[in-house]
Amino acid sequence: MALEARKVRCREIGDADIDAVSDLLTRGFPGRRRDYWLRGLHRHGARELPEGCPRYGYLLESGGHPVGALLLLYAARRPGTEQILRCNVSSWYVDPEFRNYATLLTSMAQKNKQVTYVNISPAVNTWPIVEALGFKRYCNGMFFALPWLSRAEKGARVEVVTEATRAVAGLSEAECELLRCHASYGCLALAVHLPDGGTMPFLFVPKRVKHGRFPFPAMQLVYCRDVAEFVRCAGALGRALIWRGRPLVILDALGPMDELTGFYVESRGRKYYKGPNPPRLADLSETELVLFGP
Repeated sequence: MALEARKVRCREIGDADIDAVSDLLTRGFPGRRRDYWLRGLHRHGARELPEGCPRYGYLLESGGHPVGALLLLYAARRPGTEQILRCNVSSWYVDPEFRNYATLLTSMAQKNKQVTYVNISPAVNTWPIVEALGFKRYCNGMFFALPWLSRAEKGARVEVVTEATRAVAGLSEAECELLRCHASYGCLALAVHLPDGGTMPFLFVPKRVKHGRFPFPAMQLVYCRDVAEFVRCAGALGRALIWRGRPLVILDALGPMDELTGFYVESRGRKYYKGPNPPRLADLSETELVLFGP
């Protein structure tokens, strides 16, 4: 797609563009180091991709140099017998002198009506823009929980899952692979074995919450089957996490949670989707949160 007036074109990002796109995003997001983008793009480049999906997303190019980029992180879901495609729309940036062409990126990003697109980290000032593009809110904010203050079920046992873990009693092979894969990205993967014989999988990513001038160590919940399972296992999980110096857990929420000790905020954490399959809370696996961090 060529625009001769400014010699600007929009095309897919390829492997050969990773360095240049990392440079572009580093100047576009001053709070992120270049190695943050390189690590995430290389991790994503090594993942299995659903057929027919762009590997990294799209860029705007002028004079042979990227002047804008929109990362698209595709993943396949199989909650039942049919495959569901999800795409994390991530890190949209266009150099100021080319902002008139920014809509080219958004039009390319949303052209597949069978895909559910999610935006999990929109800046507050972009919320009206995201909504104007047809995205719907599915998460209102974040709950900051102190799970170690919850009562732990007697007999509950927490197992750490690593890249080398071959199997976990009570979990399917697909769940084990999800935990193993995310452990390789630096996530903390845990399985809670309950006295009734049930086993529940959890994924966390290390975070630091700013409180005044001092960062506070925390964990963000990346994955569980249902928030109700986190609530049930909060006591056991909280004790396992506090031994790792992480007493605070951040989780997506629609509002205050009376079942947990903590507090709710709506000034951050809003998340959006557009497409046929509304995402659920507590599933941020295979998104920018884990691929580009910790």
